[in-house]
Amino acid sequence: MKKNMKRTAALGLAAAFTLGLAACGSSAANTASTGAASAGAASAEATSKATEAAAETVKSENPSTGEVQTIQVAHTNYYKPYDFQTPDGGSDGYEVAVMKAVDELLPQYEFKFTPTTDDDLLVGVESGKYDVGTKGVWWTEARSKTYVFPKNYIGASVIGILFRAEDKDKYTDLEAFAKDGGKLVPIAPQNAQYNIVENFNKNHPDSQIKLEASDAFQVSDAYQWVTEGRYDAYFEIRTSYEANIVGDDGEYHDYVDKLSYVPYEGIPTWPLFNKNNQELADAYDGAIEKLKADGTLSKLSKEYFGYDLFELVPKGYKKGDQL
Repeated sequence: MKKNMKRTAALGLAAAFTLGLAACGSSAANTASTGAASAGAASAEATSKATEAAAETVKSENPSTGEVQTIQVAHTNYYKPYDFQTPDGGSDGYEVAVMKAVDELLPQYEFKFTPTTDDDLLVGVESGKYDVGTKGVWWTEARSKTYVFPKNYIGASVIGILFRAEDKDKYTDLEAFAKDGGKLVPIAPQNAQYNIVENFNKNHPDSQIKLEASDAFQVSDAYQWVTEGRYDAYFEIRTSYEANIVGDDGEYHDYVDKLSYVPYEGIPTWPLFNKNNQELADAYDGAIEKLKADGTLSKLSKEYFGYDLFELVPKGYKKGDQL
């Protein structure tokens, strides 16, 4: 039940209880004056107890001295299984589920979820229309100047390579692909994946991946290029591969027997907070640490993805680390 509803219900119950006792007292007065006095005393005592109970309910919902604060949470309306809008207009997805769990641990706040577009989310959080937004976003230094990133990430976006099915025994991981001298589909320099490959090369001086820069292109082109042998692999997000190719209703399901995939690394994803909401971000951090410790995050990850996202994030990762 929503926190504000709980608060209203508690106070309403006290008021209704008071009115009911007052009516009984009035009826007793018409019978005998001593009965009226007795009923009045009972009414006053019961009213005091009911009011105290209602106050305790409110205090348990809001340990701070202020009112319960409504927090506007935006999320993308299409990005399954991270964040999406249900057919009935509701909010669902892994990150949404985590934020709802965070809400349960923060009685001083009441989260209200709004499915929306990428642009509206980004502009809305920056302007203050929304207090926080989730869209499977990666940390970048440029974004950190516009939004508050908490200390703790909410999930991860798994990245890996997509290659011809005939090479699945050869390309067991990214290191094997690099040692074999495989040719990677070019990546736009402004794409965060470009930096990931650059950092891989820095950490593997003896097995470099040849990294070519390119302009943006259609993902269908990359699938076709790999299938034809023009390139040997395409750096792809796992959820895109699963949605586009593995899914029975995937737009490129025709490639399911021609292409294979192996994950490389989990890139942390973060909620974005408005610059004036550092206190809210700190409260989120406290809640997310509890949810990680009690296994809730892993449980939700397996529920929405079928595997634990956190096992793929590099050990000891901290905000701002190069991946």
